[in-house]
Amino acid sequence: MSPELSTANRTPHCQWRPSPLILVSLVVHAVVFAVWTLHPPWWPQLAALLAVNHALLAVCGLLPRSTWLGANITRLPQEAARRGEIAITIDDGPDPDVTPAVLDLLDRHGARATFFCIGMRAERHAALCREIVRRGHAVENHSHHHRHNFSLLGLRGIWRELQQAQDTLAAITGVRPRFVRTPAGLRNALLDPVLARLGLRLASWTRRGYDTRTGDVQLLLARLGRDLRGGDILLLHDGNAARTPDGRPVILEVLPLLLAQARGAGLRPVTLADAHR
Repeated sequence: MSPELSTANRTPHCQWRPSPLILVSLVVHAVVFAVWTLHPPWWPQLAALLAVNHALLAVCGLLPRSTWLGANITRLPQEAARRGEIAITIDDGPDPDVTPAVLDLLDRHGARATFFCIGMRAERHAALCREIVRRGHAVENHSHHHRHNFSLLGLRGIWRELQQAQDTLAAITGVRPRFVRTPAGLRNALLDPVLARLGLRLASWTRRGYDTRTGDVQLLLARLGRDLRGGDILLLHDGNAARTPDGRPVILEVLPLLLAQARGAGLRPVTLADAHR
């Protein structure tokens, strides 16, 4: 951790409170073990029960906006919604070919955004990461390596990915992240204890445009701007951004249109941290 990181920026640990589904799963495992101890011949039925339980946990982990495995921010607090605030969140950067132009667009519209940065990329482009914060935006945790198998990692693997990114981003920016977004929004039942230990809050989104897959600006605008209202959290990408037919990163085309639409609706883009003040 950077020596200049102030004590005020050190996120306190939180107490882990298992979700109802996790509590039920723990009870199921305890009952299965007890019954198997008393009646070993029932093991096929007990194994089937455990398989159903684990399948349910796995399905919930594949749903990025689900709260079945624990708390998950999908909208801003009601107070922020009443103030007409929205959050534009930008994943997978920083990208030296895209992020500077995104910052200029945000400046021109007087908007603030939250950048979920990959720790490894932040190390390579530390000055750009600091520039994000200097311009009034927030840098949050998007894991260190952005592993595609993140949701399959065990407790130790999840801890390493998030702790390393947490320390890296804090050392670079001087501000310890308060929020995390997992790669592709996927998770497993072991994530929440790690988040509690690191003092992080999981944040997903209200809607996304799938802008890593399509360069169709109007389609993205329709997906992101549909029924836009206070409290919405929108997901875009500066890293891994799809290209328009003329080869331009699609975020650079859709973002000014989205910001103009928000302004016309009387909405103000703020960082997640400011919305949760």
